[in-house]
Amino acid sequence: MATVWLYTLGSVVLISVLSLVGIFFITMNDERFRKIILYLVSFSTGALFGDAFIHLIPEVCNKYGFGPMASLSVLAGILIFFILEKFVHWQHCHNETSEDHPHPVAYVNIVGDGVHNFIDGMIIAGSFLVEVHLGIATLIAVILHEIPTELGHYSILVYAGFSKKKALLFNFFSALTSIVGGVVTLLAGKYVSGLPAVLLPLTAGGFIYLAGSDLIPELHKEHDAKRSIMQFVMILLGVGLMFGLLLAG
Repeated sequence: MATVWLYTLGSVVLISVLSLVGIFFITMNDERFRKIILYLVSFSTGALFGDAFIHLIPEVCNKYGFGPMASLSVLAGILIFFILEKFVHWQHCHNETSEDHPHPVAYVNIVGDGVHNFIDGMIIAGSFLVEVHLGIATLIAVILHEIPTELGHYSILVYAGFSKKKALLFNFFSALTSIVGGVVTLLAGKYVSGLPAVLLPLTAGGFIYLAGSDLIPELHKEHDAKRSIMQFVMILLGVGLMFGLLLAG
């Protein structure tokens, strides 16, 4: 159990630090930034689908059997993430924004990102509770998703009127909830039997929802043939990474 705690705490701390990724792109021009984000999103799409279908769902089948309850749990994960996204969705506001009067989306974004990171912490801890290799695969999928996501959150805060320094700081604070989520899950795992059996299909459903409803629509906004082909290649690389981890494990 000590190993699980070590892996989990190290992982959620790493996820929190990733929220500062925006610091590396402060001086980058917008066009180059958009190109990098496009390929990161493609790669993370493949990784999320790959982790869900190659690691998480088969693990549920191997350990707990595949039946209607497992299927319903995956569907529940999809619906939970749908509700979460609806709850934190930005309702457009026409008020002028500034550093002294930031756009309301800034605070909605901070709260929503905090909840999302809390769930990420739970997901990672739940995976490590089952097996270390599964936890590592899930961690990589979360990292690949978090990099473009955190860059997006950082951009939203700057757009909403925060200074770049303040945006990085608040983004980091909201990311710390992943540590809380990981600790809560590990503590609950001692007293709640079958917790990983619940978290794994919910995680799979969440990953499928994020990749299918959030990331792929962003990729469809690109119509250039060459870049579209590169998107597909990056998706395959993301899936391939998850398959490679399966073979290595």
